Amino acid sequence: MTMRELLVEIAGTYDRTAGTGVDVPGQRVLRGVAARTDLSCPDGFVIRGYGGQGSASTCPWIGVFDPVINDDPKTGLYVAYIFSADLLAVTLTLQQGVTELEPKFERRRDFYSYLEGKAVELRSTLPDVLVDGWQARPLFGSKGDRPMAYESASVTARRYQIDALPTDAALRAELDHAANLLQRVSASGRAMEIDWSDSGLVVNFKGDGHSKSGGLGGFVPKDSSEYKVKIPAREAMRSKDHERLIGEFGPYIAARGFVPRNRGVHPKDVTLHLVDEPEGPQVEWLVEAKVVRKGNVTQAVREAVGQLKEYSYFLYRESKLSQPYLVGLFTEDIGVYAAYLEAEGIASLWQTDRGWAGSPKAVNWGLVEP
Repeated sequence: MTMRELLVEIAGTYDRTAGTGVDVPGQRVLRGVAARTDLSCPDGFVIRGYGGQGSASTCPWIGVFDPVINDDPKTGLYVAYIFSADLLAVTLTLQQGVTELEPKFERRRDFYSYLEGKAVELRSTLPDVLVDGWQARPLFGSKGDRPMAYESASVTARRYQIDALPTDAALRAELDHAANLLQRVSASGRAMEIDWSDSGLVVNFKGDGHSKSGGLGGFVPKDSSEYKVKIPAREAMRSKDHERLIGEFGPYIAARGFVPRNRGVHPKDVTLHLVDEPEGPQVEWLVEAKVVRKGNVTQAVREAVGQLKEYSYFLYRESKLSQPYLVGLFTEDIGVYAAYLEAEGIASLWQTDRGWAGSPKAVNWGLVEP
């Protein structure tokens, strides 16, 4: 069965009035999604169907999860196909989890407002060219609490009419694109895990942030200690590993004769230029900083490669600018991945107990000592 056939089958069999029993056809199809091996999904992703517990969902849906990022629909970020209440349309959407956060707001409008604001913030991390033709907010045709929460929580979406679904190849291509957007947003530093403690709403950043400040001639490292941010009537603590990495890299690389800049370069992390720039076109190094979390070098390298390649294409080549030298900056030794990055034309640097080390390209470019 193809994804297209699955969507058509759910739209044709789902009946909210029939409840959630195991013998209900639409519910049976949704429950069977997780065990299917014939559905084309992005590599490493898992897929599950949802039709409600206790009472049937107004809008049934299919979740597509990257386990490295999040595999719980109650919180975090994930991709979903959410059906409209009349089952005449289905929307592919990059979603924020709403279930765990929902009880924390006394008023529904405050809950929706928070989700909408977060969706706007997350969407702002994506280049316009990557969300061209995607909706800012979908409509699911219901005034129910959960469908309206899904609408408010959507970061970006693509709507399809069931009777005019694209080919399965086109659906797969757009699902792959949504998966890429999920990974980009998660890596942007604005994807948050939300928890509730005795002291209020606690926000822990997932992924790696992009600094927007400047100093050292356009570079100012932010304070790497814990700091507080305001969330309507609450205070939260943000982790600063990414800012610490950039903050320590800036003075180091400046001492080696480079001018680092992180002001006015968003979504790029840092750009470098030589202090004594030779005559002719200005040479630029594009640096993407990644925190290796829990020893997961693979994920850090994968995110760095994806962002460096995309930025190089969309922010330089598409803008008719000279191609930059690409640099991956990491919090620890990336092992065999240094050679992989070299083969991709990307230099790598990482922190050590004694300072900084790097790949052959990093040495050749003067970023580290041999």
